[in-house]
Amino acid sequence: GLTLLPTLYERAGFTAAALRDDQRRFRADTAAVLALQRAFSDAGRPLLNAGAAIHSLRAARPESLHDLAARCDGPVHIHIAEQQAEVRDCLASTGCRPIEWLLRHASPDRRWQLVHATHSVPSEIEGLARCGAGVVLCPGTEANLGDGLPDLGGWLRTGVPLSLGSDSQVTRSWSEELRWLEYTQRLLQQQRCVAAAPGQQASTAARLFDRMLAGGAAAAGFERWGLQLGARADLLLLHAEDPALIGVPGPQLLDALVFAAPARPFQRVMVAGRWVDPAPAALAARHAAAMQALWPADST
Repeated sequence: GLTLLPTLYERAGFTAAALRDDQRRFRADTAAVLALQRAFSDAGRPLLNAGAAIHSLRAARPESLHDLAARCDGPVHIHIAEQQAEVRDCLASTGCRPIEWLLRHASPDRRWQLVHATHSVPSEIEGLARCGAGVVLCPGTEANLGDGLPDLGGWLRTGVPLSLGSDSQVTRSWSEELRWLEYTQRLLQQQRCVAAAPGQQASTAARLFDRMLAGGAAAAGFERWGLQLGARADLLLLHAEDPALIGVPGPQLLDALVFAAPARPFQRVMVAGRWVDPAPAALAARHAAAMQALWPADST
């Protein structure tokens, strides 16, 4: 499945009138973004969904941002508060922090997804909790670029919808992203099992997994998500005999998967109720046939 997000990108900075020469190939105004979003939505492809994105506050004029949000009928993503430099630029140009500006001037709702949101303050987290907007955390990207750490405790406590993402090609592993998210917080706070909720949900990985799974629906533009009636049946079948998982009790499987299984111990993948990879026996037969074709038994 795929959710496409054509992106509003108009200017190089808060005080710039247009994009730089090296950025112009990415230019898209509100009309272009909405035209693409509707074309994708009308394509009739069962595994294709569409919304829209705003590159950042600095890259979009306020009037364009408002127009796009008002007319888009899918999820609306915006990269925001990723770096301290961005926060300083926004304060200097608007008098507000990035998330603060969005809450004051854009009226975000449940369609909105704030990508990164690395540098926040408690009042901004509380404001997002009230309006229902979600946050897409990108721990692998932030670690790779040295951008900083999110207030994970604040996001978890207030119930803000959370999901996982990336805006780079560094990693595409959800379990690795969850591991980064938890381990960086442990290093920062010098304590263990930061995301666990003693007395409610003792498993660190399970709490993070459940929150990301729940928040992923809105981020991808779905009303239902995960293992529930009416949701698209997307499944990963675990390989219980994998060395990282063998002998692990059921309640600890997610912890083992996130913190002790750097490989991918999955047997099969289902997308929209259909197995999209061959069964292990079929894979073995295909491999044997390929080897026979390369090296016939009578070859020397």
